[in-house]
Amino acid sequence: MADPRTPAPAASPDPTLLDLHRAGRLAQEYPRVPALLAGLDDAGLTRAGQLLARLDADDVLALHPATPTMSVAVTGHGTLAPLLAPLTAELARHGLLLRPHLSDFDSYVFDLADPGSDLYRAEPDLVLCVLDPQVVFDCVPVPWTCDDVERLACEKTETVAGLAAACAATSRATLVLNTLPLPRRFTAQLVDHRSRARLGVLWREANNRLLRLTETHPDVVVLDLDPLVAEGHAVSEPRLSLYTKAHLSAALLARYAREVGHLARQRAGRTKKALAVDLDGTLWGGILGEDGADGIEAAGGYRGEAHRAFQRVVKQLGAQGVLLTAVSKNDPEPVREVLRHHPDMTLREDDFVRVVANWRPKHDNLTELAASLNLGVDSFVFVDDSPYECGLVRHELPSVAVVPVNEEPALHIEALLRDGWFDTRELTREDLTRVAKYRDELVRKDFLDSFDSLEEYLRQLQVRVRLCEAGTADVARVSQMTLRTNQFNQTTARLQPAEVGALLADPAAQVLVVGSADRFGDNGTVGAVFTRRDGSTLHIDNFLLSCRVFSRGIEQAVLAAVLRRARARGVTETLAAYRATPKNAKVKDFYPRNGFARVSGDDAAALYRHGMTDLPAVPGHVRLTDSHEDGDDNS
Repeated sequence: MADPRTPAPAASPDPTLLDLHRAGRLAQEYPRVPALLAGLDDAGLTRAGQLLARLDADDVLALHPATPTMSVAVTGHGTLAPLLAPLTAELARHGLLLRPHLSDFDSYVFDLADPGSDLYRAEPDLVLCVLDPQVVFDCVPVPWTCDDVERLACEKTETVAGLAAACAATSRATLVLNTLPLPRRFTAQLVDHRSRARLGVLWREANNRLLRLTETHPDVVVLDLDPLVAEGHAVSEPRLSLYTKAHLSAALLARYAREVGHLARQRAGRTKKALAVDLDGTLWGGILGEDGADGIEAAGGYRGEAHRAFQRVVKQLGAQGVLLTAVSKNDPEPVREVLRHHPDMTLREDDFVRVVANWRPKHDNLTELAASLNLGVDSFVFVDDSPYECGLVRHELPSVAVVPVNEEPALHIEALLRDGWFDTRELTREDLTRVAKYRDELVRKDFLDSFDSLEEYLRQLQVRVRLCEAGTADVARVSQMTLRTNQFNQTTARLQPAEVGALLADPAAQVLVVGSADRFGDNGTVGAVFTRRDGSTLHIDNFLLSCRVFSRGIEQAVLAAVLRRARARGVTETLAAYRATPKNAKVKDFYPRNGFARVSGDDAAALYRHGMTDLPAVPGHVRLTDSHEDGDDNS
């Protein structure tokens, strides 16, 4: 029997990434990797990436077949092998498995111009064409003038524009370009300041041409390196640039990789939607319960101005469609009083879709917040100055992005913005009105609570649905919905804007957009249906609907209209696909519930058929307007 005086052995610490690597268990434990990478700095992430890059993606997928992968082709002007380690780590931070394809040195023109190149055969999701200042200065004569640089910079940007067009015509990949930083070692070679000024002008004009490529090429993203250089990252390391042709420094490539990680996360449909902020010590200085409303710091003084600046950034994010919530351990009435009436506050109660102030565990509050907004908890970013609260949320809700901030409020902004959690390719009209729509949704939930039955609630809600063909003005919103909708998404096919545009131009395909409204207001564009005609067969390739409007009969009304218009045009059968993901289980029986029978596949991936004889009806409480028919259903 053990001696009761002997202390119990200490709990074994969680293994590190290096521990798992040494034990040969890194592939087996890959789902733990994002948590193990949390909090590492750039240098630590690069070291972690060197270990992760040794993994074979197929080995990981054999053990964890549901792991989302991202195929990334890397090409460019200089030596780019140092990019792979930080890129591997940055994607792994977001739960993505990298499949890299690294091109030969300075092969970007051949890679992108030749439709049969190895780069295109790799079928990448992202193509990184990494450019550096030497792409111009390697070609200038000696001696050189500003005229020489201007001529060559124009030639290079014209070549890049042509390559962007070739990539769009050949691949479904997003092409990622970058601006060219201008190191002092080139401006200093001009001894007169007038020439230096002219060099600066023409160099910026060349970068402007690169940045404007996004206006004419919807599948191009141009990363501006100037803000990254302004953070203090050297453009290059002279010895590596001269000896190995690595013309961008390892530090700058690591920051570039972080930006690419944000793009990869967005393409994989993992962009965050909601920001939950703590109040005491985070949004304002001091503790409301101890210092009182007059004692908190929200403006004035050094720390007050820092909190004010942070509030301004939070408000800026909210104005672009990020759902702002507050989660605070406080009594609700004092919090409400501060948000409504405190003269120094930048953020007000109306800026938040919900303010939660109580003494319950914050992870419980976040779970309930997610449910009330009909979002997954993985849609949230949580910001708090308490290491305890951050640690608890990270442990209990590992899919929540936790942003710890410390006692120095001047650093809050950088901590929040560092990971681009809310980055998107393009803002849409729906983004700019999202906060108001979600606030209306909470009013709808309160309205629901006033009824004894769901049926009576739906009748009184006065649901209206619009179904029409998508046009060019809808491309950005439709693409965004495919990237961000996870729960009611039958196949989770992620489409870039150019892919949506190609479907609009395909005579055999049709993209329908769904709008909805009710007694509380217009919900905007909330869904899309992707179909294609093959003789007398209609294929529903995907059907998706915003989580804001679940369970109101909208999905049944839309499906009924799609089938009815198909039968009117001679369709004798409709085939619909479903592919299971970790988040769309709630719609796995949607087609069977509406008269479809499974003809192939299983619960993971199935094909369903409707014989077009007994069509589902539009729910009686829904008023449907179909642009291809005269009048309304159930008017």
